[in-house]
Amino acid sequence: MRELITIERHIIDQQKLHPEATGEFSSLLYDITFAAKVISNEVNKAGLADVLGVTGDENIQGEQVQKLDEYANKVVKKSMNHTGRLCVMASEEEEGIIPIPEEYPCGQYCLLFDPLDGSSNIDANVSIGTIFAVFRKISQGSRGTIEDCLQKGTSLIAAGYVIYGSSTMFVFSTGTGVDGFTLDPSIGEFLLSHPNIQIPARGRILSVNEGNRPYWDENTARYIDYLKEVDPSTGRPYTSRYIGSLVADFHRNLLYGGIFLYPILYKEGRIPPRGKLRLLYEVMPMAFICEHAGGAATDGSQRILDIEPVELHQRVPLIIGSKVDVEEATRFISGQMNS
Repeated sequence: MRELITIERHIIDQQKLHPEATGEFSSLLYDITFAAKVISNEVNKAGLADVLGVTGDENIQGEQVQKLDEYANKVVKKSMNHTGRLCVMASEEEEGIIPIPEEYPCGQYCLLFDPLDGSSNIDANVSIGTIFAVFRKISQGSRGTIEDCLQKGTSLIAAGYVIYGSSTMFVFSTGTGVDGFTLDPSIGEFLLSHPNIQIPARGRILSVNEGNRPYWDENTARYIDYLKEVDPSTGRPYTSRYIGSLVADFHRNLLYGGIFLYPILYKEGRIPPRGKLRLLYEVMPMAFICEHAGGAATDGSQRILDIEPVELHQRVPLIIGSKVDVEEATRFISGQMNS
């Protein structure tokens, strides 16, 4: 029988590698897994309970708020705001920072999160997920500020995601590799199922929303056409796979190898052109995970983790996945390759 390693045991074992550790960070990670279990339980009841559909409200992105979006956002906040481990939070669903209530102590960490990525797919029972990122507090006051949230990805100390699909998986990195844990519903524990995940250097999967082709620049369109050509070395083109949920698309490519793109969109009347995905809540955490699994992530001109955030809801283009594929895509999109 294979040894069963719970996520709690894994976190404790990692803590032992750092004699100076107080245990506060380890407890923070375990708090996040608790929130993930609660959300997973509700997601699994989505067809039975009154949690499908929209609330009638719009979030800061101008998108319809799904009932499960709202629920997941509340779960994360209530699971994390009283523990004394966080100084501030920020959510994709809320316009400003989320301060820790005055009646609770503040800690030394900042949490950024997308409570339910891919929520537009909820009613169709497509895989969705939760994404998170953790920074150390850098502001000088006793409470956290927006300064703690607007840090570059190179300052991240942890990032991860939970995917709610045929099973619930928790994938995260603290900068020393990437590990995946699968929730065993019979015992209510996340068990190590995918140790030391490494993304293949080159994949054969292309993930891109081709409905946006009219808004791509010429180099991007040429790169996608190039991937559809038959490769003489394999006798086949890249396989097109696009779900429309970043967590699901990225998770598949992380395991099998491939490339995900959400390039700059040059839509009429949109000045300047921009990406769609949110830097702090989606792009930066995934880039952190991808790099620590041996992959790469760029906005087409610079490494994602080197981008200096200027606002909480900043959007950027994203090219992420197998390292060789991302490097090749960057050469195409920058105009360095003509064929």
